[in-house]
Amino acid sequence: MIQPTIKEEEKQIAFLIQKCPNMKFLRQIHAHILTRLLPISTLSFLLSKILSFTALSPLGDIHYARTLFSHIPNPGIFAYNSIIRALSYSQYPSKQPFHLYKRMITRGYPTPNTYTLAFLLKSCSNLMAHQQGQQVHAQILRSGFALCPYVQSSLLNFYSKCDEIRLAEKVFDEITERNLVCWSVMISGYSRLGMVNEALSTFREMQEDGIEPDDVSLVAVVSACAMAGALDIGTWIHTFIKKKMISVDLELNTSLVNMYAKCGFIEKAKQIFDAMPVKDSKAWSSMIVGLAIHGLAEDALEAFSRMEQAKVKPNHVTFIGILSACAHGGLVSAGKKYWSSMPELGIEPSMEHYGCMVDLLCRGGLVQEAYNFAQTIPSPNPVIWRTLLVGYRKNGMVDQAEMVAEQLLELEPLNAGNYILVANLYASVSQWEKMSHVRKKMKDKGMKAVPGCTSIEVDGFVHEFVMGDWSHPEAELIKTSLRDVSVRIHNTGYEPYVSAVLHNVDDEEKENVLNEHSERLAIAYGLLKIKPPAPIRIIKNLRMCEDCHEVTKIISKVYGREIIVRDRVRFHKFVNGLCSCKDYW
Repeated sequence: MIQPTIKEEEKQIAFLIQKCPNMKFLRQIHAHILTRLLPISTLSFLLSKILSFTALSPLGDIHYARTLFSHIPNPGIFAYNSIIRALSYSQYPSKQPFHLYKRMITRGYPTPNTYTLAFLLKSCSNLMAHQQGQQVHAQILRSGFALCPYVQSSLLNFYSKCDEIRLAEKVFDEITERNLVCWSVMISGYSRLGMVNEALSTFREMQEDGIEPDDVSLVAVVSACAMAGALDIGTWIHTFIKKKMISVDLELNTSLVNMYAKCGFIEKAKQIFDAMPVKDSKAWSSMIVGLAIHGLAEDALEAFSRMEQAKVKPNHVTFIGILSACAHGGLVSAGKKYWSSMPELGIEPSMEHYGCMVDLLCRGGLVQEAYNFAQTIPSPNPVIWRTLLVGYRKNGMVDQAEMVAEQLLELEPLNAGNYILVANLYASVSQWEKMSHVRKKMKDKGMKAVPGCTSIEVDGFVHEFVMGDWSHPEAELIKTSLRDVSVRIHNTGYEPYVSAVLHNVDDEEKENVLNEHSERLAIAYGLLKIKPPAPIRIIKNLRMCEDCHEVTKIISKVYGREIIVRDRVRFHKFVNGLCSCKDYW
């Protein structure tokens, strides 16, 4: 019987490894190889093939692969790339790929190729390891791989994931042949940072370049619209999806639900949600949270009941939505009931859940109970103390508020927002000397408050307004619109709620300050540019003040306009002088 040559045997074993059905069979092949007196080169080759299977195949075993790698004599670049790639794509990111890479370099093993560097960048992206990623970038430049498309797309993904968007733009500009992955990465990067105009502009450029969007790019651009409240553009993209007959999967459907809810069109969100053939916990949670931020507490609770009937297991986001709905609806008893049910459903309370409960109790006027509850929270975060501080201030409990303020400033001594809250506490009870002392502390520490900013979408572009900022190109028209608003609302008998201006100035100056709040500027611009019956939709980064809330109710009546405001807390829908929050927010 003619024995096969070493080369023939090598081919046969390599073929068996490639067709291996499971790890049990692979271990038998591994054992067979180890019993054979094979040349070092052949042994290394076959062990590298086994390594590739155990590291990269869905049937493999990464722990087996790591042990195997340490026993390969003279591992080549293929072996190194296999193990580095497997570790880089692991669901548990670690720095092991870097350690292997350094070992490869320092011990004089094979020179890294484009795959090695791309896998390392993937690992840097997972770990948000900015410094290591830049070292890899330097190695790419030294190796002459800077213009390799595979490396370029990996660099782009790394800088985008690390929120280094300007460096990502530089890499993107250097790519001569941009594929769908590159476009999607840029759009997603802009979306994460809330740069909606840039995300949408890039989406349009992608279309002009003849690249058809996929689910990833569409989810990214829809998410950008949700963040910016850009309903017109989001609706246009939804129409584009239907026109192009793009298959809408569960993730894209959920993104559309989320977009319409966060853009203030909750009816459309419900319509899409109800039509979804399959709904997972993420989809249900998006709908429940959407209903909650619109103040539709009963609808949110009803949706949760349907979710239970559908045998879909709720997650931690579901309960954030449910507890928020109870807080916004004043449903204290219901909120307590749902809180008690969380352990039974395997939901471990997070700090967000604790925050919702403190908020629920404070809004329900049970501030002392909220404080007692906060004492049971393991290491309460600043959000908890801020919520309590606002609750005590609303109820005129200054002594208790001061005690909470001490805790807050101890936890976050460099957060300007905390000092503003404390200063507002003293201003609300006209303790101007204490207020001035707090503001002086801020100044001495070089801290500035986050300015109120409101955005509005007009003709596919998002305009931003900041209090007292008249840099908008149509500033003079906006001033004219504001004057008209002022005259018409005063004719209704409106009296400015000057106590909302927490500064020690006279009432006339306080009214001037109120007139320049960012939401007033955005609404004035909307009255100029958005023709009825289309609603005026605006988004504010902070909570609406009491005076702006009252003025917006009056504007909705005297101008006959529907105005939808998304502030930091929830949605307000103003129609004919009334708000959907029923003045409870």
